[in-house]
Amino acid sequence: MALIPKKIFFTRGLGFHVNRLQSFEIALRDAKIAKYNLVQVSSIFPPKCNLVARHIGIRLIKPGQICFLVLARKSTNEPSRLVASAIGVALPKDKNQYGYISEHSAFGQTKKTAAHFAEHLAATMQASTQGIELDNDLTSSQHRQAYTIGQQTFVTRSFAHSASGHKEGLWTTVIAAAVMVID
Repeated sequence: MALIPKKIFFTRGLGFHVNRLQSFEIALRDAKIAKYNLVQVSSIFPPKCNLVARHIGIRLIKPGQICFLVLARKSTNEPSRLVASAIGVALPKDKNQYGYISEHSAFGQTKKTAAHFAEHLAATMQASTQGIELDNDLTSSQHRQAYTIGQQTFVTRSFAHSASGHKEGLWTTVIAAAVMVID
């Protein structure tokens, strides 16, 4: 039996707690994915797979189910320290081709900066399948656009979360994820 996802949804979450692990658990709850057994995978967006809204994807999975996902996560217990996590995706216009999902997490980046970085990273990985390197100095106005690389056209998107470390030093965790649904 081939485990090829038919749908993927984006989600994000934020958690605060005195313990790092529990702040992660609270972030998973905020993202609505705490009640699943999560398995991290690498970065391929399968052919013929559809990106769906979170509320649709959540309805298709059951508590305790094993769910594959690409996960970005960042934690801090330093008050006011900025943390960010983002998922980027590069989707070929031809649904018979595979795409790329990237994960990125960083200190000191805003949600917008992290999202742009993850999106550009996914575009770079997709372009590399055609043996082409993208310019690393893309401006934010070139963000979320259609690319034509060699014989392939693809579009990019991103999903991110950021937060400042809790003012009282609680662990602060931000996550962004692309959750895969196998029908």
